[in-house]
Amino acid sequence: MALPRPHRFDVYIAAGGLLGGLLLVGIGLGTRPSSDPMTLFDGPWPVLVPLTVLAGCELLRRTAPRTALLTGTAAICADLVTQGNIATILMFTDVVYAAVLYGPLASARRIQWITGLLTVAGTLVPFAVWRVPEALLIGVVVGVVAYAPAATGWIVRNHRDAAEAARLRAEQTALLAEMDRTQAVTAERARMARELHDMVANHLSAIAIHSTAALSIDDPATSREALSVIRENSVDGLAGMRRLIGILRDGDREPSAVPTLDGLAALVDGARANGLDVTLDAGHHDAVPAPVELAAYRIVQESLTNALKHACPGRVRVSLAERDGELTVAVSSPYGDRDGPRAPGSGAGLVGMRERAALLGGTFDAGPDGPHWTVRATLPLREGVPE
Repeated sequence: MALPRPHRFDVYIAAGGLLGGLLLVGIGLGTRPSSDPMTLFDGPWPVLVPLTVLAGCELLRRTAPRTALLTGTAAICADLVTQGNIATILMFTDVVYAAVLYGPLASARRIQWITGLLTVAGTLVPFAVWRVPEALLIGVVVGVVAYAPAATGWIVRNHRDAAEAARLRAEQTALLAEMDRTQAVTAERARMARELHDMVANHLSAIAIHSTAALSIDDPATSREALSVIRENSVDGLAGMRRLIGILRDGDREPSAVPTLDGLAALVDGARANGLDVTLDAGHHDAVPAPVELAAYRIVQESLTNALKHACPGRVRVSLAERDGELTVAVSSPYGDRDGPRAPGSGAGLVGMRERAALLGGTFDAGPDGPHWTVRATLPLREGVPE
């Protein structure tokens, strides 16, 4: 199996340690004299073996830290029976540090325990055997060479993991904020699409139907009446567009005159002027929250628009009733084949009415009911429900 490619910084450390060790060997500077009882292999050449091995371990300090530590431990033990080299010792401390910092979490914990126990053993056992204060220095050396790098690596690892966790939390927060922003933009676009459709569709449908009638019937009186209706609807539609543009320019400011249930009578009168036979039964209802009031008005408005575009000749009935904390809006129009001019429809009106009811926690249903097409929406009368 091919060894992993070393990190560039690890190559620099290995090269610097090896060159520094060679320089110390060249000038004859070791950690022990040749006369020391621990020096079993005298001369400069035996020192090069553990030095070279630990330089190779430095290449693996990040990519294979456990392999580097095991091999480096064997090399430092071999260095103990030579004259020694300070570069070899320094590279071993770095290998211990890297094994704790880059190795698996379980290995990092074990390395701390093992080096700590070795430090304690290196302090107590020699003192118990020789009974001289100088024996305590062995534990100090073991602590400096083994335990201190392991403890330092553990501290750095904890700080690194904490920083990584903080970075991940920041990324998650940014992601959630972006998702919220996207959802808010989507919801606002849907809201503005509903408002645009409800403000303008009724007037444009009336214009399309009456212009078709004026073009198909060669009668000056009919044409004049159609043009009068067209002008009235185009003026009202333009006013609605201006109000909507004002809302978009001024941010979240609500329109100056939000439609209410009190305006249903005027809405029905406008539908009659456009040619519909409409009756209104508003019933009795207490104070209605503004979002519910606006939704009910828009549902009636869109239902009358659909009746103008698609309904057969006959009476259109609009009724509102409050019961058990809910406002029920129902619009019924004749259903069947239509001989007169039609205005094209896209189905956006039904989608908008269903969305309005769903946003308030209500229900919506539209479809044929015998000879009539019935639109029915049930809106809960709860305060503070967002539109």
